[in-house]
Amino acid sequence: MIEIFLQKKLNSSSGDMLLDFKTEIETGQFVTLYGKSGAGKTSTLRIIAGLLRPDLGKISIHGNILLDSSQKINLPPQKRKIGFVFQDYALFPNMTIFENLSFALHKNQSKKILDELIEIMEIGDLRNQKPYRLSGGQQQRVAVARALVQKPELLLLDEPLSALDEEMRSKIQKYILEVHREYSLTTILISHDLAEVLKMSDHVLVLDHGKIIQKGHPLEIFSNEKMSGNFQITGEIVSIINQNEQLILTILIGKEIAKIVVNKNENPYLSLGDNVVISSPSFQPTIKKLN
Repeated sequence: MIEIFLQKKLNSSSGDMLLDFKTEIETGQFVTLYGKSGAGKTSTLRIIAGLLRPDLGKISIHGNILLDSSQKINLPPQKRKIGFVFQDYALFPNMTIFENLSFALHKNQSKKILDELIEIMEIGDLRNQKPYRLSGGQQQRVAVARALVQKPELLLLDEPLSALDEEMRSKIQKYILEVHREYSLTTILISHDLAEVLKMSDHVLVLDHGKIIQKGHPLEIFSNEKMSGNFQITGEIVSIINQNEQLILTILIGKEIAKIVVNKNENPYLSLGDNVVISSPSFQPTIKKLN
């Protein structure tokens, strides 16, 4: 179990804000922090990692205290057993990929973990390259591998895929989920992409102005009511045609386009650009707007 309590006064685009974050995370969960820009998500991760000092707080992982302001305990980042993947990769430009990974090793730590991660992330052919020769997706795979070298108890991901195209984003989501399961990680992700959140997360914490305002399973959070069905997918409405009592919706699902006809009276608030979740019980599709 991971227990986190944090308080810190922050300056946001809308003025001063008090980050007041308290939660418990079960070991092995994949948790997403979701919310508008300026809600305190990145500051939360930076405090957990030891890169930012809170005004008050306590963090414990499996009973080991990383931070306790009442006892003046605040372990430095290198002693926290936490892996952090930044949005901008943060690789050392003067080192090869293998040297970047090796740099993260503890003193006297076996290099066997490097070969394992290189194989999982499929970067064996890149090991002697410098970062500037790699694509964004390749650099991000290296960044994830480097964060895992020390076998962290907690992996933090700060919108690591936001700059990638849809195809590469999907591939790296697969890699992240694979290492999450392979190494029995507890992972906290920041993401604004609803499809990504629904695909990857066991649990979602919605932040607004520094506070958790909702928490639960992704489908419980993002659909207006619980939905059941044989399958559920997400997409974005790119066209709406009114036809008598029906709406003909054109929905972008990844790179694919789907057309769905729904009852206008049952879906009066749908509009262009809405993210939606589509459910099909017994081959009769229903559609609900995501919050």
